This record gives sequence, structure tokens and C-alpha cells, in this order.
Amino acid sequence: MFCQHVLILGPRSILGSRSILGSRSILGSRSILLFGPILGLAALPASAQQPIAYVPTQGVSLSGSLSVADGKASIGNNGSITAGDQTAKLTLARGGEVQICASTTIHLSKDNSAAGSPDPAADSALMIALDRGALETNYKTGEYSDVILTPDLRILISGPGQAALKMRVNQKGDTCVDNHGANAPYVTVTSQFEGGVYRVQPDQRVLFEHGSLQQVVDKEPEPCGCPAPQPAQPISVASTAAASTATPANPGQPVGGPSSTPADTAFPLAESEGLTPPPPLPSQPVVPSGTPHAEVEAPIAYDAASTPNPAKPGAAGTEPAAAKPPTPPTPPTTAAEVAAPPPKPKKQGGLFHAMGHFFGKLFGR
Repeated sequence: MFCQHVLILGPRSILGSRSILGSRSILGSRSILLFGPILGLAALPASAQQPIAYVPTQGVSLSGSLSVADGKASIGNNGSITAGDQTAKLTLARGGEVQICASTTIHLSKDNSAAGSPDPAADSALMIALDRGALETNYKTGEYSDVILTPDLRILISGPGQAALKMRVNQKGDTCVDNHGANAPYVTVTSQFEGGVYRVQPDQRVLFEHGSLQQVVDKEPEPCGCPAPQPAQPISVASTAAASTATPANPGQPVGGPSSTPADTAFPLAESEGLTPPPPLPSQPVVPSGTPHAEVEAPIAYDAASTPNPAKPGAAGTEPAAAKPPTPPTPPTTAAEVAAPPPKPKKQGGLFHAMGHFFGKLFGR
């Protein structure tokens, strides 16, 4: 079997960025190094390969092994697809599809171990490398396990079951996995740099913060797949009269935005995850030129007779009286000083007084 070493770099590869997967690579970047029989057909021409998937060429960027005919591209082994502003639908040759969310790039490869099979396209395992973005799968698992690689995790999808998997990876490495459906396959997640394994149960949505198995949110509230399309709202310019007679918002009603709805003030998840660019600024001014934005009437009057002449004495008014210095407070009297009794006088005595007292007792006086 022909083997070859292939280095696949993500869209943000060489200069120190987070790129697709694996160990630390040149100049500090993170890339995925794939080698061995899984890419055994990478050196063959596209005409000699069995296509892995098909995708319309409109609105997508393609690279790698592929052929184009009638507005549709046949993706061979080691092909890359980048979705534009809209979600791209990738149809698998073995059956099923993969939805590539907007601004997401994936790399496709397949296992060559089933080359002698009557139907190698259906029996070969699929490998999807995802650097950043989101995708959704909907296909029936085959005999061999499929693999989805991210910069930090290796997700193994084993049959039997219907793989209705939803994934999202942002620039911080946070990886959201939703193993949707009652007939979901057996999904296990291992780390590229840490030990341990995590199984995503059927109908479970999990978030691996920073791509780590040690920081797992077992019940992630946010969706993992492609964000819902936001309907475009036209910019309307209200007249000055309509603005002045507008009815104020009721208590509890959200305010802020052209239509004062929660959708105006909510920050879209797709923009926060970098899946869609922020909306462009309006090309036309909100208020047309020549239309007053605001009108304010402020009359200015001056009366020289009522204004004092600063050159005359007393024009500034009487001088305020000098403030008296504050009287220092009297120190408080303590209770011990008030309740202290006067000292008792000392008794007079001596030697003669003691002798007179002795003789007085002796003679009965």
C-alpha cells in the first residue's frame, strides 16, 4: 500500500496562530500532521480517485483534490471546502450530507483500507478536519468509524446509528458537540494533549471549554450547529412629525432599536462566534441632508439699564459680614469627676495622745 506524509495547514497556519490540529509545529503554530494509509490516495490524480463528496461551486472556495463540471465540484481525497456568507451543502458520495456553516473551512479525507470493497465509497471511513466554525452532519454511519478533528479534540463517531451531529468551534477553542436524535451513534471525545475520554450520550449537548476534557459543561444551553439566519430589516427614516407624536413604550417593553423588539438589542450568537461578519454600516445617512434633526428655541435678551456698571462703587453689592470664629467646645465632664466624694480629714494623734488615752482608761476617766 502506498503511504505518504502529508501536512495540512489550516487557514491561519504558519505565524503563531491556532491552525488545524495536532502537536506544536513550526514557528509556534498548531497544525495537524496526517500520515499513513489514511491518506494513501493523496498522491494519485483526481481522475483516478473515487470522489468523497459533491458541492455546488457557487458561494464556496475550493482547494485540494477536486474536479468541476456543470457548476458542481467533486471533492476527492484531501480536498478543502470553505463556505461563504451562506451555509454550503456537501453531499456525501456514500449517502447523507454535511452542512458547512458560513465562513467555515473543512478538510475531507477518507480511509483507504476498503479499497478492495465492491463499494469503496460506501465502506470507507470519513475524516473531517475543522479548524474553526460550525457544521452539521446527517448521514447513516458505516462499518468503520468516522473521525472529526479539531485543534484540541478527536471525536470518534461509531455505528450503528444516524449521525445527526452538530458542532461549533470558536477561536478560544471552546467546542460544542450536540449528539442529536434518539438513534444517535456512539460518540466519544478524546484530547490531543490530555488524557481521558468523554462519551457524548444521545440527545446530549456538551461544551468543552478551551478544548479541554477537564472543563466540560454537560448541559450546554446554546445551540451547537449553524446559527439561524437573521432576516434583513430595512432601515426606515421617520419624519419629525411622526417622531414627535410617537407613543412611549409601555412599562416592561424593551426599548432600543428601530422597532423596539428583543431581536434589536440581542447580540447574535453567529457574530460572537465569528461565523458571520457584523452587519455593514448604512450607506445612506439615517437623516437625509437638509432635514433638521432637532430644533431648539432659546431667545437671547440684553437690558443695559438693569445691568449695573462695574466701575461704580457698590456695583457688586454689599460686602458680606466677616464670619465670627467658631467657639471651641467645652470639654465634657466625666462621670467619675462628678460622683467623686470629698476626701476625709486625717485624724490627729501622737505619743502624748496615746499616753493620755492609756491613763484615762487606767483611772476610769
